[in-house]
Amino acid sequence: MESREAGSATDLAYMRMALDEARAAAAAGEIPVGAVVVANGAVVARSHNVREARQSALAHAEILAIEGASARLKSWRLEECTMYVTLEPCIMCVGAILQARIARLVFGCLDPKAGAVRSLYRLCEDARLNHRVTVADGVLAEDCGRILSDFFADLRKAKQGGRSSIKQ
Repeated sequence: MESREAGSATDLAYMRMALDEARAAAAAGEIPVGAVVVANGAVVARSHNVREARQSALAHAEILAIEGASARLKSWRLEECTMYVTLEPCIMCVGAILQARIARLVFGCLDPKAGAVRSLYRLCEDARLNHRVTVADGVLAEDCGRILSDFFADLRKAKQGGRSSIKQ
């Protein structure tokens, strides 16, 4: 398990792009999670949560980024790709990452309630599955966690004030 707050310069740059996506999600009233897929040093897809806008449980940042990368690379096999995501992926998203054969996953903060990489499950390294993913966690973890905690603090304030402009 690699665990770095600093990360490499490359990892930091791509995680900052994922944070930009998370900010776009927050601005739209979505839970602020962003994802970026990189192949051979180039961004091939980037996305953020749009579950509320699409009213779809499947509209997680990771799923949409995988769809975008597959379309751009014209292959469902993303074996040369690295995914950067601000929050530890859930079971559904790790399943998609494994199915897409993504080589490397870099994420920011842990998700103690739904994380399927380190927190609740360790699916990326499960020997029973036919693919393993190299994982680096904790890259810009403080920034990634702060955007989530600020979002939910604002949501609680809005609910207490009787107005619900932020979607759940």
